[in-house]
Amino acid sequence: MRGVTRSKSSGRGYTDEHALAGIGASLPALDTWPNQFPGYEITIRFPEYTSVCPKTGLPDYGVISIKYMPGKACLELKALKIYLLAYRNLGIFYENAVNRMLRDIVAAVKPKRCVVRGEFTPRGGLTTTVEARWPRGAPARRGD
Repeated sequence: MRGVTRSKSSGRGYTDEHALAGIGASLPALDTWPNQFPGYEITIRFPEYTSVCPKTGLPDYGVISIKYMPGKACLELKALKIYLLAYRNLGIFYENAVNRMLRDIVAAVKPKRCVVRGEFTPRGGLTTTVEARWPRGAPARRGD
């Protein structure tokens, strides 16, 4: 392509270990309690998310929002808070953190649908938002 320069060094220094960091880490269990009502949504916002970049070791900060429609179970909030706080010293990329959270929440509560959104603070002049949905590939709904 003319006018576009592709750098051979892009991705330099990133390894498979960096890419996999934190995905399989042991984290506190997500507890649940029996849902009593069908057909409603729960939104949880965690404005104090922190983790560590697995490449640089620098801290990452952001806001995590979880929106789900419970099936037979709801997330127990104290257990969720302990789970989210466990990311504090975990080396994990933003994208992996959001997708790991979705995976763990879906496994715990088996929701009808779920969206986990991470809005991360600027780094190098860039802000990053990562959003993962259950079921996978589900289109965005109004208000999500």
